[in-house]
Amino acid sequence: MKKLFSVVLALVMCLSSFVTASAVTDKPFYLVLGDSIAYGSGLGNPTEACYGKIVADTNGYEYVNYSVPGHTTTNLIARLGQPEVVEALQKSDIISISIGGNDFLLGNLMELIFNAMVLKDYAPLDNIAASFFENFSTIVDIINEHNPDAVILMQTLYNPQSGYLREPYQMAADRLNAEIRRFAEENPGKIVIVDVGTALGDDPANFAGDDIHPSANGNMIIAQTVLDVLYEIGLGKTTIPVVSTPATDINIPSFFTASLDIMGFAFNLMGYVYDFITAILTFIPVPYIINN
Repeated sequence: MKKLFSVVLALVMCLSSFVTASAVTDKPFYLVLGDSIAYGSGLGNPTEACYGKIVADTNGYEYVNYSVPGHTTTNLIARLGQPEVVEALQKSDIISISIGGNDFLLGNLMELIFNAMVLKDYAPLDNIAASFFENFSTIVDIINEHNPDAVILMQTLYNPQSGYLREPYQMAADRLNAEIRRFAEENPGKIVIVDVGTALGDDPANFAGDDIHPSANGNMIIAQTVLDVLYEIGLGKTTIPVVSTPATDINIPSFFTASLDIMGFAFNLMGYVYDFITAILTFIPVPYIINN
């Protein structure tokens, strides 16, 4: 009897260990990819309090965030080839992506704003949007190669600016969001759109002091938006966020945003001058200008 009891006890313990291990591995794996928005750069404690962490804690997901501040769609394509990211892709059940803003912001921002506000030349914006579509298509293809069953959540872009810069930023966001929606229409079932742009709106409280990234409140709104989508498609437990660590906002010197305001004002003024000169030249014959 003692031997039989020992055997039964051993079997029970093994079964218990198996069930426990299964429970751990059965947790959905949630991977966050992208840029500084996904990283949580508007927060003083991004690792502990960004929206990805809130979503993971709320639904009990296994979670990893491989976002990199400053990344463009081209950077993300390269990142998808790194071994640790490939490993995460292969076991992911849900993948959140925030990407595209830096395709506009890095390297040629002033030129783009000048063209849009002063020259009314929108071709450079259109070219970037077209490039974004191609790169984003490649990103989805790479993910599907590693894991065709993962649900890809793609966030729309928002506009954090107010004042004179709001219009050119909106032009950029609108173009990228149109490309995201075009991809979804042309590739049914490939992505699920999370409309972060609409959710954040234009409330200054939703944006950090740098006028670029979501604030603590903004991260909560993004988390809520993602949770709503996940619950709607049957991958979330609840839509009530669980916050393990309260977020703190970054402190940005006022001169940083003031410089952006000055640039916006200057370009806006230049736009009026350019329009005025163009209007005058329209009514003055060219031979008269040359002769005088």
